[in-house]
Amino acid sequence: MAKLSLATVGALLSMPLLPPLAAQIPPPQVLLRNRSATARLYLPDPQRGYYRATRFDWSGQVFSLRTLRHEYFGQWFDHYDPLLHDSIMGPVEEFRTGGAALGYAEAPAGGEFVRIGVGILRKPDDAPFQTFKTYEIVDPGQWRIRRARAWVEFTHTIRPSNGYAYEYRKKVRLVRQKPQMEIEHTLVNTGSKTIETDQYNHNFFVIDGLPTGPGVRVIFPFELETVRKFQADFVKNQGKQIEFAADVPEGASAIGEFRGFSSSSADYDIRVEHGPAGAGVRIRGSLPLVRLVFWCTRRTFCPEPYVRLSVPPGRRVSWRLTYDFFDLPQR
Repeated sequence: MAKLSLATVGALLSMPLLPPLAAQIPPPQVLLRNRSATARLYLPDPQRGYYRATRFDWSGQVFSLRTLRHEYFGQWFDHYDPLLHDSIMGPVEEFRTGGAALGYAEAPAGGEFVRIGVGILRKPDDAPFQTFKTYEIVDPGQWRIRRARAWVEFTHTIRPSNGYAYEYRKKVRLVRQKPQMEIEHTLVNTGSKTIETDQYNHNFFVIDGLPTGPGVRVIFPFELETVRKFQADFVKNQGKQIEFAADVPEGASAIGEFRGFSSSSADYDIRVEHGPAGAGVRIRGSLPLVRLVFWCTRRTFCPEPYVRLSVPPGRRVSWRLTYDFFDLPQR
C-alpha cells in the first residue's frame, strides 16, 4: 500500500466535511404546467417536508407560480427553519376556531387538539393558545397524493381525537390554456362533534422579487370600513382600496383589519396590482367573507380573506378559490 505524504494528509484533513446525505436531498415537490403557467409546490412530509410547523395547512404550498412574464411568489423571509411558524411561501392557508385551534379550549393540559391540514397535536399546559408556537405533533395523520400534468390533489385523514376527525381534500389545478389557478377544498366530518372553524388564505405575494411600495395596490368591490387602523405612514386605505404612499422600510411591517363586505360571496373578489412589475392577480372565493386582514412587509404584501365553515358529523362542505394572473396595461 502506498504511503501518503504529510502534505497529502494535511490537504485531506483540511478539506471541508460533506453534510449528511439527508441535508443534500431537497424537500419533496411537484411541478404543474400548462401552456400559460407553471407552478411548483412543496409536498406534505412529516420527515422531509419543507414546512413542518403547526400553524399552516401543509398542503398546497405554491412556492412559485410563473406566467410568461412574471413570478408571483417566492421567499419573503430571511431565516428559514422548517419548524418556524411562517417559514412558508405562496397562497398558504390556516384554520382557526375561536382564535385558537380545533378542540384546544376543551382539551386538558397534556391532552390532544387538532390543526386541520397538520394533524393531532399536544396541548402542553393550560396557557392560552399561541398562534405562532410550534406544538408537538402527536399524530400527523395520513397523506395521500395524486397528480397529473396540471393538477395535484392532497387527501389528509386523522384518527378520532376527543370526538374530532375528518377527511380533508385539496386540489390545486392550473386551468387549461389559461394563466389561472384553482384551489378546490372539501372537508368531510368523520368524527362525532361538529367542526366549527374559520379558514383563510395568507397570500404571501412576492411579485417579480420587487419590494412593496408606491404603485402597489389592492382593490375590493366594497368600501373599506376600518376595524384596525394601520399604524404606519407608508400604507393607507381609502375608499375601496389599499395602497402604498412610500416604500416599506427594511424590517418594518403593518397590519390592518377591515369590514364593509356583505353576506354575498360576490364580495370575495380581490384585485391585486403591482404597477412597477406590470403584473396583477384577481382572487375570487365561492364563500362569503367573514373577516378581512391585510399585512405587509418590504418583501411581501398579503390580503387575508376569511370564510366560515360549519360541518356537522357525517356532513361535508366544499369551497373554491380562483386566481387569475394577468399583465397590467402598459402606460
